[in-house]
Amino acid sequence: MAQLLWLALGLLLASSVADAATANYTFTVQSMRINQLCNSTDIIAVNGQLPGPTIDVFEGDEVVVDVINRSPYNLTVHWHGIMQLLTPWADGPSMVTQCPIQPNSSYTYRFNVTGQEGTLWWHAHSSFLRATVYGPFIIRPRNGSAYPFPAPDQEVPVVLGEWWIRNAVDVEKDAVMSGQRPVRSDAYTINGLTGQLYDCANETFTAVVQPNTTVLLRVINAALNTHLFFKAAGHNFTVVAVDACYTANYTTDTLVLAPGNTVDALIFTDARPGSYYIAVQPHDTISPSTMDTSNDNSTATAILLYNGTSATTKPAMPTMPNSSDTTTANAFYFGLRGVAAEVPSPVDVNMTIELGLGQLPCDTTQTSCAGSSFAAAMNGVSFRLPTGTSLLEAQFNGNPGGVYTADFPDGVPPNGTAMVEGTKVRSLPYNSTVEIVLQNPLAFPAENHPIHLHGFNFFVLAQGLGTFTPGNTSAYNLVDPVARNTIAVPTGSWAVIRFRANNPGMWFFHCHLDAHVPMGLAMVFAVENGTTPDSMLPPPPADLPKC
Repeated sequence: MAQLLWLALGLLLASSVADAATANYTFTVQSMRINQLCNSTDIIAVNGQLPGPTIDVFEGDEVVVDVINRSPYNLTVHWHGIMQLLTPWADGPSMVTQCPIQPNSSYTYRFNVTGQEGTLWWHAHSSFLRATVYGPFIIRPRNGSAYPFPAPDQEVPVVLGEWWIRNAVDVEKDAVMSGQRPVRSDAYTINGLTGQLYDCANETFTAVVQPNTTVLLRVINAALNTHLFFKAAGHNFTVVAVDACYTANYTTDTLVLAPGNTVDALIFTDARPGSYYIAVQPHDTISPSTMDTSNDNSTATAILLYNGTSATTKPAMPTMPNSSDTTTANAFYFGLRGVAAEVPSPVDVNMTIELGLGQLPCDTTQTSCAGSSFAAAMNGVSFRLPTGTSLLEAQFNGNPGGVYTADFPDGVPPNGTAMVEGTKVRSLPYNSTVEIVLQNPLAFPAENHPIHLHGFNFFVLAQGLGTFTPGNTSAYNLVDPVARNTIAVPTGSWAVIRFRANNPGMWFFHCHLDAHVPMGLAMVFAVENGTTPDSMLPPPPADLPKC
């Protein structure tokens, strides 16, 4: 019977995507040597590129990516922001939807990009490999459609990264083993290059533009642990989309991107023809500041060069915000509006999730830990990934025993409740409407947490400083709320998000500061099957990696 149901679903999908194409890619992941910051460093990269190859497709296309792991590490790849409707086995987070691809093995990811347009990205979702295993993922309107803003004359993907001279996997391993935060990165990068303000700068990414034209910048923050300010000397931005969700036009001279965020922004090249720095600096958000791991004086640069201007012309430099300028950051995060949308209602599941940092006793695997270890939790639960079976396999097999428990709490525990470790998920009925209040208390220590939801976009109904007042729906924007897949929740603030759980599977909900994932700042939504063929978990592909 199940096979007949899936045959019927296959015929239905085939008829609905008859006009779609199949985009095939091969990602070979292996070591490469790169010269940066006066050092020759071995990194893990895809197809010998940093950033890795751009996936460039049309809405509705099927995407097939054959990932060949020739690195010495276990690996998975996540397609950040792709909703993976009925393709949960392709989502990618290690031990959530799959066991990792082991060295000298491969796995083929297959999924559609139906109903999505804009700028997303892909990245490793296993350890700190994301430091160098990443690249853009662009979904264009289906042929015959147009952008809901003036068509640009030129498009420029701009991928922001974070660079360590040391092996990034070793940086994470040392932090986990000692129970401390990872050492700060040595630089930031724009399209893989540090720019001219660092020592031994070899190359600088340069975008050559024509005067009096419209340029679409597709900006991606692929940094592991740092919020970033982004400016271009002499130019303003008009934001038209975030996280591949269209917005009302928003004009600003400063873009702010949390790790995981993407911003589509238009610039008009009406400045005096010349050379202009694009500059990227960290926005430090941790309190107390003595715990911060970012380098306030670290500035990555690229160049916006008007055609006809000599490449030797000294670029103009923008005035950057102070690294602790929360006013500028919050104005950007809170000021965005979406387009008119049908917000799902009524609400079936109400949750409040408090984000917290703290400490736990060192465990026996932390060989260089002295007494206590940094830890993080949602609603007092410090999340631990399973080790033998992925969560999705356990869900599909109907056998969660020993893998996870479905008792993640809907509310904040009483003050003084001790943090606990566990693999706890929250089951959601298929097609239920879920509303979550994310609360980031003004505590010690505290951090601006970018929270990413796999498998869905969500509407941001309201944001504010302080503590959310239950029942305070008067501030909700139910007309044109911005939609996102990753939301920054600053220290001492809250946000209300809402989504419809119409995609069965196991969906990771976690902080996109990579240092906080092994600390436990995560949980998982287990969306149950519906009653029709197009609302049920498909079986795993034959080549799904084994643990």
